[in-house]
Amino acid sequence: MKSLYLLLGSEAALAERALTKIVAELKEEKCEITTISSPDALVGDISDALAPSLFSERRALIIKDLQDLPEESRDEIIRYLSAPDELTTLIFLHKGGVKGKALLDQIKKAKPEVIACDPLKKESDKEEFVKSLFLDAHRKATPGAIAALVGALGSDMRELQAAVSQICLDAQSGKTIDEAMIDAFHQGRLETTGFDVADATLDGNLAEALVALRSALETGTDPVMITSALASNLRSLAKVSGVNRGAKSFDVAGELGMAPWQIDKARRQLAGWSPRSIAKAVQALALADAQVKGAASDPIFALEKALATITAARAAG
Repeated sequence: MKSLYLLLGSEAALAERALTKIVAELKEEKCEITTISSPDALVGDISDALAPSLFSERRALIIKDLQDLPEESRDEIIRYLSAPDELTTLIFLHKGGVKGKALLDQIKKAKPEVIACDPLKKESDKEEFVKSLFLDAHRKATPGAIAALVGALGSDMRELQAAVSQICLDAQSGKTIDEAMIDAFHQGRLETTGFDVADATLDGNLAEALVALRSALETGTDPVMITSALASNLRSLAKVSGVNRGAKSFDVAGELGMAPWQIDKARRQLAGWSPRSIAKAVQALALADAQVKGAASDPIFALEKALATITAARAAG
């Protein structure tokens, strides 16, 4: 067990997962654990928590949101790092950026184990994260199931965490989790996602898209998430439209930054679309995005109009 950890980055889901693993190890060692939230720290709190144990017991201190630690408390950490206690484990969580950088640089000089918690942008990284969550739960999942889950919820890592946890509870013990189980999970939630709206829209089915829109809004989907899903699917169409149709999806996945299944799906949806109609759809979506973010008094009407404009653009070719 290391004596110094630095969880660095703004993706809370990654930081929480890393911290959970460290805490589990500490508990196995019968370690007394103290947690301090930096914005609430008072002068002396950190020094008290790091004071040598009278009974030589293993202890740990977790300091969250280090970037928000008051200036007057920072010297307590610097003093401790100059003469650390071998029976104490110190864990810092810092969201990155320039705030609190001077203290961060001091901590880095002490050579902590740095665990990167930066936001995941590539689909492949998100899929690897979901795979690791299933493995943490001692469950196996097919690549298709992982890709389907990321495709539906990949914009929110915490939601992905919650989904994996719930699926593992629902799925029969010992059974590999597949795409059918992911579909059942979504149906069981009785929720329609922004991607359901986007799929119906890009398929040119306005009636189905409007029904999906109403269902998504009624089950709590933010209008912004719907425009985000539409934008994601339109980007996929645009990327795939420039690739030779004879190229295998697996071969061009790395070049496009997309999973093979996403390429296959975009190729199916691309039928009926032309560069001109895609451009019109992008314009309509840009307007709708601005409107749902405050430029219009009725964001739902703005979304409905956008769906109608996009499906009409597809029909016009």
